[in-house]
Amino acid sequence: QTSPAIWGWGSLGLVLFLVTFGPFAIFYFVFYILCFVGGGFVVTLLFGKSNSEKYLEQCEHSFLPCTSVGIPKCIEEMKREARPIKIDRRLTGANIIDEPLQQVIQFSLRDYVQYWYYTLSDDESFLLEIRQALQYALVQFSARSKETDWQPYFTTRLVDDFGTHLRVFRKAQQRIAEKGSQMKDQAEELVDTFFEVEVEMEKEVCRDLVCTSPKDEEGFLRDLCEVLLYILLPPGDFQNKIMRYFVREILSRGILLPLINQLSDPDYINQYVIWMIRDSNCNYEAFMNIIKLSDNIGELEAVKDKASEELQYLRSLDTAGDDINTIKNQINSLLYVIKVCDSRIQRLQSGKEIDTVKLAANFGKLCTVPLDHILVDNVALQFFMDYMQQTGGQAHLFFWMTVEGYRVTAQQQLEVLQSRQKDGKHQTNQTKGLLRAAAFGVYEQYLSEKASPRVNIDDNLVAKLAETLNHEDPTPEIFDDIQRKVYELMLRDERFYPSFKQNVLYVRMLAELDMLKDPSFRGSDDGEGESFNGSPNGSINLSLDDLSNVPSDETVQLHAYISDTGVCNDHGKTYALYAITVHRRNANSEEMWKTYRRYSDFHDFHMRITEQFENLANILKLPGKKTFNNMDREFLEKRKKDLNAYLQLLLNPEMMKASPALAHYVYDFLENKAYSKGKGDFARKMDTFVNPLRNSMRNVSNAVKSIPDSLAEGMTKMSDNMGKMSERLGQDIKQSFFKVPPLMQKTYSDPDHCRVAAPIDDNVDDNIPLRVMLLLMDEVFDLKERNQWLRRNIKNLLQQLIRATYGDTINRKIVDHVDWMTSPEQVADAVKRFRDAFWPNGILAETVPRRDKAIRMRTRVAGKTKLLEVMPDELKHIIGAETTRKGILRVFEMFQHSQLNKRMVYVFLERFLETLFPQNKFPELFNKLHSRSKQMQRYKQRLHSTQAPSLQKSLLVSHIRLLMHL
Repeated sequence: QTSPAIWGWGSLGLVLFLVTFGPFAIFYFVFYILCFVGGGFVVTLLFGKSNSEKYLEQCEHSFLPCTSVGIPKCIEEMKREARPIKIDRRLTGANIIDEPLQQVIQFSLRDYVQYWYYTLSDDESFLLEIRQALQYALVQFSARSKETDWQPYFTTRLVDDFGTHLRVFRKAQQRIAEKGSQMKDQAEELVDTFFEVEVEMEKEVCRDLVCTSPKDEEGFLRDLCEVLLYILLPPGDFQNKIMRYFVREILSRGILLPLINQLSDPDYINQYVIWMIRDSNCNYEAFMNIIKLSDNIGELEAVKDKASEELQYLRSLDTAGDDINTIKNQINSLLYVIKVCDSRIQRLQSGKEIDTVKLAANFGKLCTVPLDHILVDNVALQFFMDYMQQTGGQAHLFFWMTVEGYRVTAQQQLEVLQSRQKDGKHQTNQTKGLLRAAAFGVYEQYLSEKASPRVNIDDNLVAKLAETLNHEDPTPEIFDDIQRKVYELMLRDERFYPSFKQNVLYVRMLAELDMLKDPSFRGSDDGEGESFNGSPNGSINLSLDDLSNVPSDETVQLHAYISDTGVCNDHGKTYALYAITVHRRNANSEEMWKTYRRYSDFHDFHMRITEQFENLANILKLPGKKTFNNMDREFLEKRKKDLNAYLQLLLNPEMMKASPALAHYVYDFLENKAYSKGKGDFARKMDTFVNPLRNSMRNVSNAVKSIPDSLAEGMTKMSDNMGKMSERLGQDIKQSFFKVPPLMQKTYSDPDHCRVAAPIDDNVDDNIPLRVMLLLMDEVFDLKERNQWLRRNIKNLLQQLIRATYGDTINRKIVDHVDWMTSPEQVADAVKRFRDAFWPNGILAETVPRRDKAIRMRTRVAGKTKLLEVMPDELKHIIGAETTRKGILRVFEMFQHSQLNKRMVYVFLERFLETLFPQNKFPELFNKLHSRSKQMQRYKQRLHSTQAPSLQKSLLVSHIRLLMHL
């Protein structure tokens, strides 16, 4: 009831209001209310503002200090002219280093900061702070460098890292070869396989992301630079993020990244290799070998296109007379190169790659290497040993080798015994007892009924030998009859040497001895080819009598001297030629003529006379060979002078009287005709290796004879040890080839899955730098493969000889060279080269455009050709020509992948920082920075999957044992 009443009265009041004031009265009423509220707010605001100002004025005068001076003073300071800033330019303490370093800092700030900073502000303080921060970091870096011993880094760790990198590459190549033709992109597959092998070898780190992803590489360099700034900068400067970020970006993006990209560029490396060996002349034979062995179609096409271009140019020439013959020869050579390139390209495109060694056997009759040469050449002996092992005749070969070792040892012991008997020292029974024990050891090992395997020889000879051993004193020649029979057996038995000449191992042996060459190829200056026939124009009009028939008469006087020297070119091969003027006088006549000889002729002649007259070896000294710059005029004049001195000493009348038979060899050498070498190329190559060892043994024997009495006891012990050499040699050979298990099994460790220097990390010998460098030879030429046992042992023998005789000297030279490399002069030179490379003439270098692909491919061919050309022949004689060629080409191929080159650069950088900051735990830091590697994650997954079954098995065994116990 109340609610309707309220609504009724309300409605009535509203109606009366509208009737009285009209329909718009309600709007006026709202407007009046708003104006009242607004006016009250404005009045309150004005009153409050005036009262607040009065109050603040009172407070300012009562409590706060005056502030009217600060801002004007600040403005006044900013308007003043900038005062000159004094910078301490001392960085390393060496002026020759500080000056180029200051220029590098100045150029870096100018080109990376100032060009945009001056568009924002003219204030120099910020630039000054950055410069001072860089200088402070360089000062700290220099102080750390001076305190660091760089010898282990350059002589051990650097070589270790390079050898490890090469080992990883070699194993990656082996895996690629096992996959065969299943790959689509061999280069990409090689990179992936390389990093798979790296993580297997390193175990804790893999650098695939840094080397293959530009984004990850930039992030890695930023993190690394920030860590270096944390170490080198003061804490206050490091906390300044703006300046720290600027310096970090300058170092990572402006300096390190371009430098690493340049050092990793294969084309840059190839150009640098060519520049380093620029003094050597490219050889036609080496160039054709590279073309025939190339497996890169791009290289072959680039060479073919260049040859075609040169061919068109030669055909366009309008010549006549003598020049036309030269041009025809050049055209024929270019046509042959194009033909070889086309044939090689077709073979690679068809996928029908043929083993060149097997193919060489079908070219015709192969060279015949006598068995006696095979047995004394370490390269040839290795292949013959492999073949004898396959046919079951290894016992005969091992017996022959062991007897050779016994003969040398027995001769040395008897010489020592004779020298000591002259001095009144008598130990005859002891020495004979040692010889008898060694001889019985050879007999029991190869000839007795218990020998296994046993040498099958005439029983009468064996019985006679046994009787001699029991009743007579042993001599060095005691096994000669049986050894001769064994040699004849190996020579004539169809199972051995005759069948070996028909085996593929024989062809591979010829390849290692470099005896599968084209006959048209000629030798080098140092005498590996045919002798020069006659005068430079190839014809001799003068005919003389054969001087070799002239008797050795005192009335005949012979004088000779080298009157001139020159350089000749024969079939693209350059060599030096020496003109010898010869005078012969006798009672009735006098004759004079000229003959021409190469250095190889002198070398062969010297070898021949020193073999026939051993006393001349210590008197006559032939000038040595030289690999580089051997066509230089200054060098040829020096060699001419040395050879003249050699001739004058040889023709000395006292020398001829002391060796009357020498005149025959001298007359033959000076006769005006083509010099006939006493030995072939193979024999001279073999003697290059054998003669130094023979002379060393002779020197050792002479030294033993002249030892003082005070060392007699020590020499007796040495003789005792040498007396057991033959027995140990035979046992070592048998164990190596028959795989005799050791008495105590060693923990297995695959050397191919560890770092190169890992086996000698715990060795504290002073010759570690030398040993690591020699160990690197194994990685370059892959001398640890299974079929190179003998080669590896001979190499180890040479290494021991070097360490025992010249190890300290070589080690000292290595240390001196490292000191020279880290000297202020060399560091300053490196900084200047860096400055000139990035800022030539003080201007930032523009980005070098990438060279054309054809030019880069031809550079690769030129680089490989020069590398093969500079390899010394002595190295080929020791480890084989084919092994040397494969090793050099493997190293060259390793540098043709930019991702792999980056990996090696980063490894060197990491080892450098670990050496420079040994207390900052950089190895752990690098492991964390590389922890996001995909290869590392996959490796851990594989490792976990392989370890999980063994863990489950061990748990199962534990449960079973627990149940059995219960």
